[in-house]
Amino acid sequence: MYGIADSPVGLAAYFLDHDAWSYALISRVFSGEAAGLTRDDVLDNITLTWLTNTAISGARLYWENKFGFFSVKGVSVPAAVSAFPDELYQTPRNWAEQAYPKLIHYNKLDKGGHFAAWEQPQLFSQEVRAGFRSLR
Repeated sequence: MYGIADSPVGLAAYFLDHDAWSYALISRVFSGEAAGLTRDDVLDNITLTWLTNTAISGARLYWENKFGFFSVKGVSVPAAVSAFPDELYQTPRNWAEQAYPKLIHYNKLDKGGHFAAWEQPQLFSQEVRAGFRSLR
């Protein structure tokens, strides 16, 4: 954790090598592939995180989470699930229906991943709106 708070280069390395799949998704923009993110998007994200000193609080979720992703069961509030294809863990509809008895929206998308709000902001915002439209 020290590298991401003490050095912008360490922070950049953390974002780039967050996990193997994120590395593939983020690094592709540096090899000329246009797919969601741009080099400026990556630099903007690193800069914003560095200037606001929020790297540690952002990483804390990963450090403190000791529960398995698929161990959630019986969530009693209305829930919406957007299954992005490049997410670390795919969320099958049958699991979502068991975990969230009040599932009000499920959609399997064609693009987006672990950082969907960053990679595909328009698609992500459309999903949030669609997911909770019935609660308005």
